Amino acid sequence: MSAIAVAGLRMRYGERDVLHDVTFQVEPGEVVALLGPNGAGKTTTIEILEGFRARSAGRVSVLGEDPGRAGEQWRARVGVVLQSWRDHGKWRVRELLAQLAAYYPDPWDPDDLIAAVGLTPQADQKVRTLSGGQRRRLDVAIGIVGRPGLLFLDEPTAGFDPSARRDFHDLVREFVATSGCTVLLTTHDLDEAERLAGRILILDGGRIVGDGTPVSLAQLVAGDDEVRWSLGGERFARPTGHPARFVHDLYREHGDEIRDLEVHRSSLENTYHALVRSAEAS
Repeated sequence: MSAIAVAGLRMRYGERDVLHDVTFQVEPGEVVALLGPNGAGKTTTIEILEGFRARSAGRVSVLGEDPGRAGEQWRARVGVVLQSWRDHGKWRVRELLAQLAAYYPDPWDPDDLIAAVGLTPQADQKVRTLSGGQRRRLDVAIGIVGRPGLLFLDEPTAGFDPSARRDFHDLVREFVATSGCTVLLTTHDLDEAERLAGRILILDGGRIVGDGTPVSLAQLVAGDDEVRWSLGGERFARPTGHPARFVHDLYREHGDEIRDLEVHRSSLENTYHALVRSAEAS
């Protein structure tokens, strides 16, 4: 059974369609990034999957249930990390997690969870005294305190500095590796999507316009990588789907005569912009 199965999803506000026949699946244990420009329908899609918004048409299954009709037992299996929130500032970290854990049938032990997200030194601090990176770690702890089978991450590192972003990525990767949790991530940071997700969905104009791994999408849209080099005073460039092998063969044939070697890889950024431009032109 897929962790998420969406078929023919449609959302209409008045006379305006926000989602048109959106169809995709997410398998258990996958980390999938949902990308798209502002107004593409990402937030609406996620809110429908989380059970916070009723859809106009289509079939949706999340962890085997329709989120529009699912009950508290289903919700206990779904974790949500919102982009930002400011509640509970006077609570201490351990107190807050212990209080929330009491609502779940099989929660994390609060101290074990605090250690897992790297907040042991801050366990007795008030939430309002945490730094931005520490607060985001607490947000993740709140999202996973009930040991969810599916975790939604909404713009998880918005406003982070590079060091805090790297630490957060390490935290998410470790959690997924140890728990087997399925993750659906929304972000505007294409580098973040490529680092965290094994699969990319690109939503534009209310439709899925791209679905695949970063590498497969780049090869499909932007083409192969390109190797460039100089030899005997001439400049050469060749497309290739296997740049490491190509460079190895090149040096085996010409050795130190090779000069100014460059490998230009097809990037997720180029792929994303190409797909969005194509969708907007159609």
